[in-house]
Amino acid sequence: MKTQVAIVGAGPAGLLLGALLHRRGVDNIVVEQRSAEYVLGRIRAGVLEQITVDLLAEAGIDARLRAEGLPHDGFEMCFGGQRHRIDLFGLTGRRVTVYGQTEVTHDLMDARTAQGQPSVYEAQQVSVHGFDGSTPRVRYLKDGRAEEIECDFIAGCDGFHGVCRASVPAAALRSFEKVYAFGWLGLLADVPPVAHELIYVNHERGFALCSMRSKTRSRYYLQCALDDDVAHWSDDTFWAELKRRLPPETARHLVTGPSLEKSIAPLRSFVTEPMRFGRLFLAGDAAHIVPPTGAKGLNLAAGDVALLSRALAEHYRGHDEGIENYSQRALARVWKAERFSWWLTGLMHHFPENGEFGAKMQHAELDYLFDSRAAQHVVAENYVGLAL
Repeated sequence: MKTQVAIVGAGPAGLLLGALLHRRGVDNIVVEQRSAEYVLGRIRAGVLEQITVDLLAEAGIDARLRAEGLPHDGFEMCFGGQRHRIDLFGLTGRRVTVYGQTEVTHDLMDARTAQGQPSVYEAQQVSVHGFDGSTPRVRYLKDGRAEEIECDFIAGCDGFHGVCRASVPAAALRSFEKVYAFGWLGLLADVPPVAHELIYVNHERGFALCSMRSKTRSRYYLQCALDDDVAHWSDDTFWAELKRRLPPETARHLVTGPSLEKSIAPLRSFVTEPMRFGRLFLAGDAAHIVPPTGAKGLNLAAGDVALLSRALAEHYRGHDEGIENYSQRALARVWKAERFSWWLTGLMHHFPENGEFGAKMQHAELDYLFDSRAAQHVVAENYVGLAL
C-alpha cells in the first residue's frame, strides 16, 4: 500500500489528524494495534477547549457535539468548605464544552468510515522504518500476513507506550518527567451531576472532582494512594468518601447510584523533545502527558494535529516552513499547558509530605486567587486554552 501520510494510532489524535488531512486533500491511512471496540472502551476526560471544538467543526465532524455538548461558562474551586466560581466567559469571552472523549472518538470513527477512508485495526507487531531518510514505511501483521505501507511521512499518534517514540534513537531524545505519589480513583454513574459546572475540591482528606459526561451521566474522582486497589472501593465506600470531601450543602444534593465503571489512573507530567525526527512526527500522548487536573490532554493533542495537518498540507503546496517549525511551535504551547496543569495539581491536591505549612500555603494562594480578579483572569485564560 502507498499513501502520503501513515498515521499510527486510532485514538482521537490520530483520527482527528486523518480527518483534517482528508479535508485538505492529503491521503492518509490509520493503523491501530487494538480493535475499534477497545479504543472506544477507553474512558477519558471530556472538557473541550474552543480550539478543539473549532477543529472538529473544520473537519465537518461536530453535529452531535453541537447537539449534545454542554457549554460551560465557568467552573468552581472549593476550599475551606466554601465554593468559589471562576467566571471563564466573563473573564475571557470564551467557554469550554463538556463532551466525552469517547464520544469524540466515536464521531471521528463514524465519519472516517462514511468517507471511505482506510483504517487498519488489530494490526500486530507494528513497526516504523526509514523515517530518517526519504522512504518511510510502516510494517505490521494483519491476520498473520505481513503488510507494508509506503508513505511520505509518519505521524506517531500512538500514545505514551506506543512504538513511534520508542523507535527513535535514544540519543536523539530528551525527556522530562514528574511522577506524582498519588492517583485518581474515578467512578462513572448514570446519575445527574451534583452541579451544572465542574467543582474542584481542595480538602485535607484529599482532592476531589465533580464532573459530568451529560445531564444524566456523572464522573467523579477522588485522590487516592498510587498503590490503592479498586477492589477496596465499593460504590457505597466511594460515595461516602466523596460526601466527606464536599461541603455539607453540596453533599446533600449529591445523587448516588451504581457505578458503570471504576478505575485508578496514575498522574504524571511528561514531555519529550523534539517532536519531529526526519519524516516522523509525534503528536498527543506520544510526545507529552499532563495530569488531568487542568483538562489539557485531549486539547493539547488537538493543538498538535492542527499544527501538523497544516504543515503537511503546506508541504504538498511547496512550502516546508510548517514542517521545519512544527516541533518548536507545538512545544511552546505544550510547556505552557504543562505548567498550568502542574500548578493546578499542586494547588488542589493533598501533599502529606508538605505538612501543615504546605496546607497553609495552598489556602493562602487560594485566598489570594479569589481576592484578585487579575489572578482569576490568569486561571481562566489558561483553562479555556491558549492560542495556537
